[in-house]
Amino acid sequence: MRYGFRVPRPVGFSSPIIERMLPYSEACERNKGPILTALGPLLGDARKVLEIGSGTGQHAVWFAGNMDWLTWQPSELPEWLPRLAARLEAEAPVNLAPPLCLDVREHDWSPAGYDAVFTANTLHIMHWPAVQALFARMSELSPGAWLCVYGPFAFHGRHTSASNIAFDRSLRARDPGSGVRDVADLDRLASAAGLRREHDIPLPANNRLLAWRRAAEEPQD
Repeated sequence: MRYGFRVPRPVGFSSPIIERMLPYSEACERNKGPILTALGPLLGDARKVLEIGSGTGQHAVWFAGNMDWLTWQPSELPEWLPRLAARLEAEAPVNLAPPLCLDVREHDWSPAGYDAVFTANTLHIMHWPAVQALFARMSELSPGAWLCVYGPFAFHGRHTSASNIAFDRSLRARDPGSGVRDVADLDRLASAAGLRREHDIPLPANNRLLAWRRAAEEPQD
């Protein structure tokens, strides 16, 4: 896990010219509000959150700006880190940490010390061994910490909508290693890491927020 880079700028600095140059996802703009509504209550006691696969940085800026009681730690693969850093350089609120260079398949990272890990629209892009590696690392979370995942999911081999069926087919046609993941498979990975699913929150566009929590330590007699 390596630190990214940041050019110092005034907090919240931006301009119409810079805004047009920044990486942008229309889907992020549409879903950031509903995700925050679902995610915020789960992170009410969190102080430090790691986001895996921060992409354009729109989610990171929005969530950090609206949850000022915590520090939001964005991260991205090396090849995508410059575009993430571009937005953070322009718009980062004070509680948004400099971006980390993080590949879940590597061994030089850990979620230890974070109260929650969040990732959006990544599991269906990752190959299955990367999904397995991500969940295996969650065994290092502290008791009571969360793993929160947003995206489309299937349940016991069944998709939740016709659009998700079409999306899954398009993903696999482009890259056979990708595809919409089945919640039952993810639950098994989570259980092996000592986590249990506590929330399944339906969100717009046939997406969901799934939240697993690491078991709290039993009180000592």
